[in-house]
Order: sequence, then C-alpha cells, then structure tokens
Amino acid sequence: MNVLFLCTGNSCRSLMGEAIFNHLAPQGWHAISAGSKPLGRLNPGAVALLEEKGISTAAYYSKSWNDLPLTPDIVISVCGNAANETCPAYLGQALRSHWGVDDPAHAEGSEAEIKAAFETAYAILRHRIEQFLALPLAELQNDPVRLKAEMDRIGVSMPQPESET
Repeated sequence: MNVLFLCTGNSCRSLMGEAIFNHLAPQGWHAISAGSKPLGRLNPGAVALLEEKGISTAAYYSKSWNDLPLTPDIVISVCGNAANETCPAYLGQALRSHWGVDDPAHAEGSEAEIKAAFETAYAILRHRIEQFLALPLAELQNDPVRLKAEMDRIGVSMPQPESET
C-alpha cells in the first residue's frame, strides 16, 4: 500500500510525514511525498530534526506530484493549500484525507521558539501516523468507507502534552 503525503512546497511537513511513516511502517506499506509547487530543496530544520530523532533523510528530495514514481493508494494532505487544490486526474480513486499541520518553516522568534515549532509539527505527525498504523489495516484495506472515516478522525487528533512529574 502506497501513501502520499502532499503539501504545496514538499520541503517540510510532507517530507516529515514521508520519513516518519517509512520509519514506522510495517512491511508492504510505503510512503512518498510530493508538492503541487515543490521548492526543489528540503527544509534544513526538518532534516535536522528528523536526523536528531534517528530518522534518515538520505533518500528524500523535494518533488512535484507530476513526477511520482508510483500511483498512491492513499493521499494525505498536510497543509491547507494542498487540501484546497485539485488533485491531478492520475491519482484516480486514491483515498484522500486532510491532516493539517501548521508549517514550522514559517515560524518566527528565537531559535528555541522555531525549534519548538518543528518539534510540535513532528509530534503531531508522529502521533497521527502511529494512530493510523495501529488501525486494523489488513481489514480496513477492504473497507474504504471505514478507512476514510478513521483517517479523517485521526486528522484532527492531537498528541497529549507530556505531564511533568
């Protein structure tokens, strides 16, 4: 099963989704990412954070949704712009869901505040991907209506803040 993480620039959130998903996914599931207007480069803050988390970004690059090496079965948009754009016809009957995440690439403030924005985006994406992978995927592959409902539910879920003890 192929999952596409889609965003406008394909440099930050969609890259993070692709990398986290591939790091956690079971055999037979694979993520790719793309953008409608790719920047052509990966965001250094996203790359640094993923590498800090032990997730390699060596094989990843910013690409257009017109240059995908395969046709996705599931498309997850992670930014508001991608959610409002018309997907190309070649995506056919791909199941679509929107998992909006604020773009840490636009964060302003101190170095610590900017890093916190990247950490927040990472935590949200990881939480949602973990919830997705915890679903009975073999069962849901044959029930697209239920899978879509579960994915949409996950798309609004947020990680619980860590309690300080």
